Amino acid sequence: MKAVIIGGGISGTVTAMALRRAGIEASVHEAYPSGGEDVGAFLTIMHNGMDALRAIDADGPVIENSFAAVGLELVTPDGRTVERRSFDIDGLAGPRTLTRASLYRALQEEAISRGIGFERGKRLVSASRGIARFEDGTFAEGDILIGADGLRSVVRTIIDPACPPPRSTGLDVVYGYTTDTSIPQAPSLYRMIQSLHAFFGYTSTPDGSTYWFARLPTAEGVRSGLSPAEWRSAAFAAFDGEPLPAAEIIQSTGDDVFGGHSYDVPSTPVWFNASMVLVGDAAHAASPAAGQGASMALEDSVVLAQCLRDLPDAPTAFAAYERLRRARVEKLVASSAAVSSGTTSDEGRNWLYQHHIEWDATIPRN
Repeated sequence: MKAVIIGGGISGTVTAMALRRAGIEASVHEAYPSGGEDVGAFLTIMHNGMDALRAIDADGPVIENSFAAVGLELVTPDGRTVERRSFDIDGLAGPRTLTRASLYRALQEEAISRGIGFERGKRLVSASRGIARFEDGTFAEGDILIGADGLRSVVRTIIDPACPPPRSTGLDVVYGYTTDTSIPQAPSLYRMIQSLHAFFGYTSTPDGSTYWFARLPTAEGVRSGLSPAEWRSAAFAAFDGEPLPAAEIIQSTGDDVFGGHSYDVPSTPVWFNASMVLVGDAAHAASPAAGQGASMALEDSVVLAQCLRDLPDAPTAFAAYERLRRARVEKLVASSAAVSSGTTSDEGRNWLYQHHIEWDATIPRN
């Protein structure tokens, strides 16, 4: 069997590595010349995501390019710390924080070292029966096609032209980085601040740099096309005058600022057909509130490879994969949306973190 993977981001790259480990040939075809969207963001691979990487011996490159996240603090608008939570869970390796660009680079370099081919600048325009046709007139052929092409998945619309579009979360998300060590630090800790008007979180690296994000309630399209300086100003305005360090941290940041509107995909009615299947954000995308988008994509990648390894044909494998994944990821998307909207708190996450993938376990047909 040969798989053609559309998308060279997190889920596409790890799916290729997992398939290679399962004895299945795979090639990766990426629309972007450098390998992915949203490279200005940072993220944390949580316990379950690191577990998925460890199942295929791919956790090492992530550890080498990241720093530990040991826990979080929740701060109220008046500056009181009302909750402290450790990420230390018995028997589980802890989360790791890194930029999305660093994660892409680490995973892709590891995949290439394992003999996996990447073709860049390959924007999918159509596909049928394992044949992918690209905007530049070229094509790739395999037995199956895997859509790892993200939130705006072309493969999703090919599988189901009537699929619902991504849903606005009502939030703009701004990411920033500052090397100013005079600002309040949060070494390897996420300090989450619920202000009167928006939400802010930050963490500090071992060398004293600070990574921060702001979630700003906003209608879709209001801030489209902003420059880094304009995104910084918008974030600063949301926290200016409050007795919290958010405005100070934002003000200390130069043009290393990236922003955009946030979307989710609550439920995709059709995940596969006879020769195509979706993984990661192409199948399900959560708001960033739960910090689980990448980790869920990593789980998808490994489970799909196991199903294709153990079951007799692609449609049977795809059905088993959906059965194993759909309820879990849709619960996560709903939970994250509730946190984003403020209708519930970010609590009780062990059902997420303690998920374990045993690579040598056989996937049953039903």
